[in-house]
Amino acid sequence: MSGQLAKFGLMASMASVVGSLYIYFVGDNEMLGIFVGLWAPTLILATKEIEEWLNN
Repeated sequence: MSGQLAKFGLMASMASVVGSLYIYFVGDNEMLGIFVGLWAPTLILATKEIEEWLNN
């Protein structure tokens, strides 16, 4: 399972960025778009830390 969780985190963060851009520019709620975009680094860091915790 090495690396699988990190790949999932990366894909989830990419989806967060794309979703936030859509909400920001197409939707009418700019603050929600910014909020969704802030989840990208959190998802990457969280999956990296969880994967390290599971391997130890």
